[in-house]
Amino acid sequence: MTPFGARVRGLRAERGITLRRLAAELQVSAAYLSALEHGKRGAPGAGLVHQVNEFFGLIWDDAEDLARLARLSHPKVVVNTAGLTPEQTALANRLAQTLHRLPPETVASLHAILDATAPQPKPRLRRMARAR
Repeated sequence: MTPFGARVRGLRAERGITLRRLAAELQVSAAYLSALEHGKRGAPGAGLVHQVNEFFGLIWDDAEDLARLARLSHPKVVVNTAGLTPEQTALANRLAQTLHRLPPETVASLHAILDATAPQPKPRLRRMARAR
């Protein structure tokens, strides 16, 4: 299951919405929506994410969170290690081989490490008002 699929399934469960009803409202097939929830289809497009946000009435942070989860929901990830160090290539391969066996605590720790090392957005420079 993908992060987006888990969130949509959770929203449906919280509000008592069936898969068929949501699919009909979004004008997609129930089979497609089920495959999307279970990670058997690629990440949803921005249009579908917007429709889901509208259907569930998600705004602001909740809507942005769902869009973020959609961006993290590619079920078949490819990592290009060309040009990286041998250690980085080995790490990518080890993660690919062992990810399914990692306990939730370890996955959470890895997320925390990656969050701590993520580049921070550059501050925007403000133009100074010119005195006349």
